[in-house]
Amino acid sequence: MITVNDLSKDFTLHMLGGKTIRACRNVSFHVPKGGFLGLSGVSGAGKSTVLKCLYRTYIPSSGSIVYDSMILGAVDLVTLGDREVIAIRHKEMGYVSQFLQVIPRVSAVHTVMEPILARNGVTRAEARERAEDLLRRLNIPSGLFDACPSTFSGGEQQRVNIARAVSWKPRLLLLDEPTASLDRNSVGVVLGILRELRDQGTTMIGIFHDKDLMGRVTDRVYQMA
Repeated sequence: MITVNDLSKDFTLHMLGGKTIRACRNVSFHVPKGGFLGLSGVSGAGKSTVLKCLYRTYIPSSGSIVYDSMILGAVDLVTLGDREVIAIRHKEMGYVSQFLQVIPRVSAVHTVMEPILARNGVTRAEARERAEDLLRRLNIPSGLFDACPSTFSGGEQQRVNIARAVSWKPRLLLLDEPTASLDRNSVGVVLGILRELRDQGTTMIGIFHDKDLMGRVTDRVYQMA
């Protein structure tokens, strides 16, 4: 589904006289449809940078990312136009960052419902039912469903973050340390949800701080220098 070839990303620090920092270099890998690739490497190796290049939050400095899009066919995400990138994100890509971007005055259940309603053409009742089911599975108390996640603990916010990203069953899911702030029980629930998505055909690329955990959930691990 996705082939990364010789990907590099540089940052120019204008406040330091134009100094160039290379965040990642010469990254190459292939992930088949329904596959799960783990990205491994020391802190600062550029793992998160690679995910942001795949999502096109960053524009790579060189290399290619050939993605077999359901709506556009085979495209290079490095050179693809912004509108087309947004369309692919909206229709096909999910992204779990390390932190939930809390929307003021929006409840946890509506935070999870929003991407379902935007993409799947279901009723509000159906979207709420799925959102509540995910929140329950992720051990969010039902009394908090209609509360704003800004009042939640860090672990609770991350569980809402995960629920939002997986609720609409994206075709490609990018995971940046999704379990880093979770307790053991919640980690087990998240792994179960990821396995279900994989069985349903979702392709995944993820970063996990726990190497044993990454070995249990991924097909293959790409080691970054």
